[in-house]
Amino acid sequence: MPGNGEAVTPQTEAPNAVGSAFVLSRGVVMLFAVACGAAVANVYFSQPLLVTMGHDLAMSPALVGSVVTLTQVGYGLGLFFLVPLGDVADRRRLVVAQLLLLVLALAVVAAARTAAVLLVGMAATGLLAVVTQTLVAFAASLAPPAERGRVVGRVTGGVVIGILLARTASGLMADLAGWRSVYLASALLTALLALVLYRVLPRHSAAPPATLRYGQLLRSTVTLFARERLLRLRALFGLLIFAAFSTLWSSVALPLSQAPYFLSHSAIGALGLIGAAGALAANVAGRLNDRGLSRRTTGTALALLAVSWLPLAFTRSSLAALIVGVILLDLAVQAVHVTNQTLIYALHPEAGSRLIGGYMVFYSIGSATGAIAATSLYTVAGWGAVCALGAAFSCLGLLLWALTRHGAPDPAARVTSGSEVRALPPDSD
Repeated sequence: MPGNGEAVTPQTEAPNAVGSAFVLSRGVVMLFAVACGAAVANVYFSQPLLVTMGHDLAMSPALVGSVVTLTQVGYGLGLFFLVPLGDVADRRRLVVAQLLLLVLALAVVAAARTAAVLLVGMAATGLLAVVTQTLVAFAASLAPPAERGRVVGRVTGGVVIGILLARTASGLMADLAGWRSVYLASALLTALLALVLYRVLPRHSAAPPATLRYGQLLRSTVTLFARERLLRLRALFGLLIFAAFSTLWSSVALPLSQAPYFLSHSAIGALGLIGAAGALAANVAGRLNDRGLSRRTTGTALALLAVSWLPLAFTRSSLAALIVGVILLDLAVQAVHVTNQTLIYALHPEAGSRLIGGYMVFYSIGSATGAIAATSLYTVAGWGAVCALGAAFSCLGLLLWALTRHGAPDPAARVTSGSEVRALPPDSD
């Protein structure tokens, strides 16, 4: 395949040896979705709890921001060092091992009595929460080729729901039983899921498609970035949109917990429910990409992302403005994210774990950057400066799209049979 991404190389599907012996029922697909949602939720639980965590452990506002930052840094490291193992290892053992280690990390967070222990536990939680990506790849490998898109869509839906409900659930539980109860409950649920997945998932997998040693596997991820211009471009989009996303969600609890609102944890967490619009955007963006409109979708979404910061700037005087801004921001971020993943998967399906893992590293870098910058800036300059920062990230993304939109066309591909891929025409905007 050309490095500029101008065409999609047809890929021949290998026979699914696992699928011939293991029936991927609707119930098992739902189990994958629940496990993905539960795992990824651990990355977002802390966002409505930052103020209480800081008070409980005597942390400064800047150090409180490190809770989100270190979780995202851990997640980024896991994406690079753990997710590629899904291309070469026994995924059942890999999933169960990561879930059990995640239980330990969550227990450390729940029992933390000092800021240092909390931060170590949060970093480990982020590192191991990448089991979400391994589960998505596992579900795709078990699905018959003709049903793979539907299966991956349902499992990915679990990821979106987990992200949306994480803030609401953590805020409600913290109001009822304290912030530590959130991580204790998650540890118990994760242990239960590890047991169920151990018993349900197939014990024997087909021979992995790659026979690389670990060092070669990691180097191949870097090589893919060096070869594929489209991957580099979409990774930069991912970094910028999630820097903007994290700028909002890592700091919005600070003004909402102060005058004139003094909102509770559950009320702040309920803002996550508004992000349901993001799930709608994901579905719409997926259909637009199937029609070859990936470039236009990206530009429109980035423009909405930049506009979203106008109503968000009036958060201190209007909750309605905050809600409008949240809806616009989540719509935009999910649309670009789905578009990025669609195009990246089309590059090299046989290296899907490495491609998505590498792309998601930039997601974590952006999220960590937005979190630490926003919380630090809020301390010295207030909410208006935070909104200016988010708008800057958004406008940089829109500028990058404007400068590259007339370059090599984005490939859009869809499977038309078990072994044939047809390239769709790019949009003509």
